[in-house]
Amino acid sequence: MFIRNERSIKEFMSLYPVVSVLVIINIILWAINDLLQLQIGRFIEIYGIGFNAAIADGQWWRIITPIFLHGGLMHMLFNSFSLVLFGPALEQMLGKFKFILAYLGTAITANIAIFFLQPMNYAHLGASGAIFGLFGIYVFMVMYRKDLIDQSSSQMIAVIVGIGLVMTFIRPNISILGHLFGFLSGIIYAPLLLRNVASYSPWIRRRTKFAADDDAVQFDPNRWRRKKRIPTFIRKNLLWIIIGFFVLLGILGRMGIL
Repeated sequence: MFIRNERSIKEFMSLYPVVSVLVIINIILWAINDLLQLQIGRFIEIYGIGFNAAIADGQWWRIITPIFLHGGLMHMLFNSFSLVLFGPALEQMLGKFKFILAYLGTAITANIAIFFLQPMNYAHLGASGAIFGLFGIYVFMVMYRKDLIDQSSSQMIAVIVGIGLVMTFIRPNISILGHLFGFLSGIIYAPLLLRNVASYSPWIRRRTKFAADDDAVQFDPNRWRRKKRIPTFIRKNLLWIIIGFFVLLGILGRMGIL
């Protein structure tokens, strides 16, 4: 269920457009604010970060905008990688509209909880509430909709959620309420979101235009020439290998190993 077998970034974006757009937004806003350090990036950060006092003063958009902002490269990569890994199956199962509702709805619920339960000087940013919201939906599947998730995926979710919840309480500078309420809201909203949905398998291509390419017979005039090729596994998964490498660096950095 969480195996990525797309053959190119183009295919991934075509199959999972909502996930792709969300990741692109994360990268663009990080680049504007941190990489390029443009003046508009400073403006976005000042008026986009979640700040309870400003929300109480009427700046309600701060309940939504923090979902797309991140505190550095590793923070952005970690959340984007999690979205790439766990988002596609739900986007295919729920459809574009309900997936957007799930992603934004759980994050907004978490941010509203933060507003009411944290002090007025509390500030926060990041998509972790949305990511834990997706985890909550998967946990609901594991508990009540076993027809939608296979055994190996259930075990993987149990491990990932367990680690995520433990790290929520032991890592510094984490919005504990954001993680918890994102997770709980995912479980609460899941019955409505999962109504009339079918199970998903990454091995079944939903769009025939990519599958048709596999059946086409093509003539390669250079087929007899010896070529130095990158191993197939690395070539097909280079993007995920790079993202995984940076995520690993981020985890090691937060643990103080690097």
